[in-house]
Amino acid sequence: MIANILIGLVALIHIYIVFLEMVWWTTPRGQKAFDLTPEFAQETKVLAGNQGLYNGFLAAGLIWGLVHPHPAFAWQIKLFFLACVAIAGLYGAATASRKILFIQTVPAVLAILALVLA
Repeated sequence: MIANILIGLVALIHIYIVFLEMVWWTTPRGQKAFDLTPEFAQETKVLAGNQGLYNGFLAAGLIWGLVHPHPAFAWQIKLFFLACVAIAGLYGAATASRKILFIQTVPAVLAILALVLA
């Protein structure tokens, strides 16, 4: 139960990131979230949309794991997509911003621990 709640939270975080990157990138909200100038946000809008799409796939995979009817396969789906989130967060923290470690990787690792220990 705790694992599924954490997985749901990680999915919600990624749905929010989808909106930040695909919808709000050039708005004050998106610019503040990613510390962007209006000019840079406009120049990178297409790249951000692509990045947002990938975050949407991560959220979709986590949700798929939560709703899949076969528990053993659902567990594997959840673990796979949580690992993808954690690795993406590590890469983002190393290359873009350290705060990604806390926004993306830490919640994913906590969910992995809860999933494995359940």
